[in-house]
Amino acid sequence: MTKVAVVEIDGCMASSAAITHDVLATANRISAAKRAPPFNVITVRCGFRRNNVDLSGVELVIVPGLGTASADELETKLKSPACRRAADMLSRAFGRSAMLAAPCASTFLLAEAGLLDGRRATTTWWLAPLFRQRYPQVELMTEQMVVADWPIATAGAAMAQMDLMLAVVGRFAGPGLAKACANYLLLDERRSQAPFMAITYLASQDARIAKAEKWVRDNIARDFAIEELAAAVALAPRTFARRTAATCGMSPIQFVQRIRLETARFLLETTRLSVEQIARQVGYAEPSTLRRLIRRDTKHPPGHFRPVA
Repeated sequence: MTKVAVVEIDGCMASSAAITHDVLATANRISAAKRAPPFNVITVRCGFRRNNVDLSGVELVIVPGLGTASADELETKLKSPACRRAADMLSRAFGRSAMLAAPCASTFLLAEAGLLDGRRATTTWWLAPLFRQRYPQVELMTEQMVVADWPIATAGAAMAQMDLMLAVVGRFAGPGLAKACANYLLLDERRSQAPFMAITYLASQDARIAKAEKWVRDNIARDFAIEELAAAVALAPRTFARRTAATCGMSPIQFVQRIRLETARFLLETTRLSVEQIARQVGYAEPSTLRRLIRRDTKHPPGHFRPVA
């Protein structure tokens, strides 16, 4: 039986905490008929009052999402006594060989403690620019829903807690039980945050990249070189590439593709235009190229996004 501590920091996201407990309880319930429950779960609440919690003997520490609504709010919360005590608690537990798991903004807590340096990790897509700025020693993989770089696992935006918990169950109790939990709770496997990433939000954090996004949308129906796009926003191609990577976590080609695919999906959902017509409107001469890219990014064919009649 794996001893698990769920560290709920004051103001944490209620749904994230609930998902953590629900998936672990489901795993225990499904296992009960055949064997002993795989998880012994304790809850540790970390607030403004000092509490001396001993996590010795704990094999896995899970930190639900912090529940912050903006980058400024997150930076303030990371300085709070509750978060500082939680970071110390995580560092001590990790030093005693406990594994760690955190989604969304809680990944910042691990990074603040230096526990992600030199590791692969992900975080919620809309906080990725801030994460890269603060923690350059972390190999950030924004598009991934879950990065299980054990002994530490991280996950993306808030509801990626479901995906993280299935990864936890799979790691500690076996893939068969993880699959059973997914079936019982009607959870789909989601490997990427990419379909949910709003490029406009990311680009808006850098005035030149925001201008580049508008330029791409204005010229979306035609083919153009990245050099032309960079020149349109008065940047050298290499500088443009560095700034798209820092702001959006993408290469310039991926940046343009994301805008084309986002527009194509909108047209699929809101018009009766054929895939051939949509492909031309978003700058692809061959409809097969658009079909391939949509399937690669969403795991669905274009027809999946058509409204139900």
